[in-house]
Amino acid sequence: MTDAHPVTAIPMLDLNHYLGKWYEICRLPLKWEDEAATDITARYSLEPNGTIRVDNRCFDAEGKPTQALGEATPVNDGKSQLKVSFLPEGLRWVPFTKGDYWVLKLDPGYRLSLVGTPDRNHLWLLAREPNVDETEKAAYLAEARRQGFDLSRLITPKHTGRDVTDALLARQE
Repeated sequence: MTDAHPVTAIPMLDLNHYLGKWYEICRLPLKWEDEAATDITARYSLEPNGTIRVDNRCFDAEGKPTQALGEATPVNDGKSQLKVSFLPEGLRWVPFTKGDYWVLKLDPGYRLSLVGTPDRNHLWLLAREPNVDETEKAAYLAEARRQGFDLSRLITPKHTGRDVTDALLARQE
């Protein structure tokens, strides 16, 4: 079956500008992420081999700091469509274990980013700051609706000002 209105990524992404820390403003539910998690961030950095290191961090429902490390690889010329794997490094070659990460809307200053999957099952609104203007947020979510995402189950995690640091993670080991 062909989708009459497929999900569309932006034409071009400057990966160097996209790198750095992003705060999760809202998302659709994920089976692997605690719905009560707080202070959710994603840090993207360039690896020597040209892939992007994905470092997701949050505090779970019990307040425990958690981290998920992954690797993203651009799959289109504009670098706005990526494949991401959170499997251990030695298993990332296994077929069908990478998820889509498409940048659907991005402001010119790289402050807000709407990311989704072509099957419309996953969606994130990310920002460089933990809080965003409600008008801007509404405009990004309107784009998600325009592209066919169902936002009825949207989750908005709290940002309390805490940060999952390397030192906090080291204490968990």
